[in-house]
Amino acid sequence: MKFQIIDAFSDEVFGGNPAGVVLLEDGQGFPSDEVMLKTAAELRYSETAFIKKIGDKTFHIRYFTPAAEVDLCGHATIGAFGAMLEWGIIEDNQNYTLETLAGSLNVQINDGFIFMDMSEPIRIATIENEQKKAELAVIMGLKPEDILMNPDIVSTGLPDIMMGVRSKKLLNAINPDFEALSKLSEAYEVTGVHAFSLGEDGSGITADCRNFAPLYDIDEEAATGTSNGALTYYLFEKGMIKPEERNLFIQGEAMNRPSKVMSKLSVADGKPKIQVGGVYKKLAEGEIYI
Repeated sequence: MKFQIIDAFSDEVFGGNPAGVVLLEDGQGFPSDEVMLKTAAELRYSETAFIKKIGDKTFHIRYFTPAAEVDLCGHATIGAFGAMLEWGIIEDNQNYTLETLAGSLNVQINDGFIFMDMSEPIRIATIENEQKKAELAVIMGLKPEDILMNPDIVSTGLPDIMMGVRSKKLLNAINPDFEALSKLSEAYEVTGVHAFSLGEDGSGITADCRNFAPLYDIDEEAATGTSNGALTYYLFEKGMIKPEERNLFIQGEAMNRPSKVMSKLSVADGKPKIQVGGVYKKLAEGEIYI
C-alpha cells in the first residue's frame, strides 16, 4: 500500500495539521481494524485516512486515530484528497463523492483548494448549569467567569464541546487536566473540547481556536475541520455568522503549527449546510509492506 504524509490546512510544510494517508490497491478490501489501528499508531499522527476507490469519482474513506476509528475527520479528508491529487488519481476543478461512517459527502476541488461537506449540523445539548460550566472551566485551567456564553455540544460529523473564552490571552492560557478532560469527554460522549476566542473587528479572522481530545490520545490538534464546522453552526445560531459568507478560523498557533481553516454556511429549504476547506502541502510518501 502507498502512503503519504500531508500537512492539511497549510501551504507550507510543518504547518497545519499532519495526517497519514494510505491508499488501498485496486480491488483490495480494507485491512482488519487491528491492522489499521496499528498502522495509525505507527505513523503517529492524530488521524490516518485509509482510501478505497469504489468508482470513477467516488471514494470510501475510513479514519483511525492511534486509539480508535472515528466517523469523520476534516484534516485527514483534506489530506486524502491532496494526496490523490499528488498521485494523479483525481483532477483539479472537479467534484467527488466521499463515503464515510458519517454519511455520503461532496468534495469540491477548485485550483488546489479543497472544500468538503460536513454532515448535517446538530446541536446535541447546551451546558447551562452553572456547576457544570464551572467544572468544565476548572478542567481547562480557567475560571468560570472566563467562559463566554453557554457552551454547546455540536456535531457536524463528530460531537465536540464548543467553549468560547473572553480573549485570545485566555485562549492561549488554557492548560487542561487531560485525565479529567478524558473522563469528562467520555461522560458527555464527545470527542473533546473546541475552545475559541472571537477575532477582533477588522482582522478578517472569525475566531482563534484550540482543540483538545485526550480521550482519543490527542492532547491538542493543530487543525480540526469537523470542529470548526461545528463552531460555524454554533456561531450561526448565536447570530454571529451570516449565510454564504466565508469564515476564517486560525488554529495551531499554540503548537507552532499555524493553520487556516475556511468555512461557509448556506441554507436551503430551511436546512443549514456547512462546508469546510483549505489547502495542503505534501511532506513525505512511501510504501507500507503489510
